[in-house]
Amino acid sequence: MSVLHSAKLLAILAVVLLLVPSYAPGREPQTEVTQVLQTTGSWDGTQYGPYPTGQPRITVLKIRIPPNTSLPWHHHPVISAGYVLSGTLYLEKQATGEQKEFHAGDALTEMVGTAHRGFTKSEPVELVVFYAGQLGTPITVVHNQ
Repeated sequence: MSVLHSAKLLAILAVVLLLVPSYAPGREPQTEVTQVLQTTGSWDGTQYGPYPTGQPRITVLKIRIPPNTSLPWHHHPVISAGYVLSGTLYLEKQATGEQKEFHAGDALTEMVGTAHRGFTKSEPVELVVFYAGQLGTPITVVHNQ
């Protein structure tokens, strides 16, 4: 094999390694960041008001809702956002009956101070919900049926 031929092969190999970094020896996987949601309001389009004063409290819940289940009517006094891990979550606004569905991989922002409920149909739902509240303020208030 000629020196020129070897040099060409090395150049081609170098280009391939640069174009396919995951195959390059000794390279660490790269961190990826994908913005899932950024908003100033809830899923029904209502804009959030200002944050309350006082000691902030963050709560993170992983919630599993069985199939064919309706949660009770409730409201949140604090801002919250969720991420659906699996299944389809249906949200319903009590006053108007407005509904919206969220599938696995969807993010959602909850209403503050407005009665609503979540429900499932034929499949369970698993989601993670983040609440940005204040010490001493409940994250959910269930309404009497």
